[in-house]
Amino acid sequence: MPNAPLIAGIELGGTKCICILGSGPEDIRDEVRISTTTPYETLAAIEAVLDRWVGFAALGIASFGPVSIDQRAENHGFITATTKPGWSNTDVGRRLARHAGVPTGFDSDVAGAALGEGRWGAAQDVTNHAYVTVGTGIGVGLVMNGEPTNGLTHPELGHIRPVRLAGDDWPGSCSFHGDCLEGLASGPAIRARTGKGAETLAGDDPAWDGVAHALAQLLHTLVLTGIPRRVVMGGGVMTGTPHLFPRIRHRLIESLGGYGAAPGLYPVEAYVVPAALGNQAGPLGAIELGSRALRRPATAFTTL
Repeated sequence: MPNAPLIAGIELGGTKCICILGSGPEDIRDEVRISTTTPYETLAAIEAVLDRWVGFAALGIASFGPVSIDQRAENHGFITATTKPGWSNTDVGRRLARHAGVPTGFDSDVAGAALGEGRWGAAQDVTNHAYVTVGTGIGVGLVMNGEPTNGLTHPELGHIRPVRLAGDDWPGSCSFHGDCLEGLASGPAIRARTGKGAETLAGDDPAWDGVAHALAQLLHTLVLTGIPRRVVMGGGVMTGTPHLFPRIRHRLIESLGGYGAAPGLYPVEAYVVPAALGNQAGPLGAIELGSRALRRPATAFTTL
């Protein structure tokens, strides 16, 4: 992409932050990883990276959340009430936009990843899709007609309350809801329940049945929204456990029971797919957010 503008992208995650400079997958000039510690330390480290880079035309920020994406809100660009200690009510978008001094796009980390997969990855051939990340947390980015679907806020489907697997009464690990989806199937939930990380838990461990069941309930809900023509799944839990995909697909079809759009999901292996960009979906999605802010000034931060 020799003639594409250079974009600075920031994927701010709950455990790490990836700063990336480039214009797309084939043009990455630099990449820096920063541990997500306190807001003071992390944002200062991001600003130091931005200060090293020259020549970028826009900035894209894809942040863990919940985040305020309403441009009319006083806290637009803030992380709001989050499970990450110390980060609630933190100004991320406005602060970094002021520091960079370029058009800045801001959205949730999963919305960014969904846009990245839509432009360069596993959803290039559809205009309506969902991106599901399963890792430190669980989040969903919904894209309709090529745009993230946002209203009162961005989708927070990681905190739906799934139908529990029969006989399973484990209380869950979410500090807000206990046995919501994130409290049952995220990386920390798997560790809290089994004492092992998802990457070391044996593929035949019975705990995977509950994880697959809970995630299939999320996909059941997504199918019934009528929006995604494909569901792309990524994040540390999904990329490290390929055996999970067949389980989720089977339980999704079983859960739907042939209702509604269920016949249109076949072959289900082409409906529920791994992220083609892998762990780069989020950083590249941040680049896409910056590109969109450059192309559409009305959507960018104006507090520069």
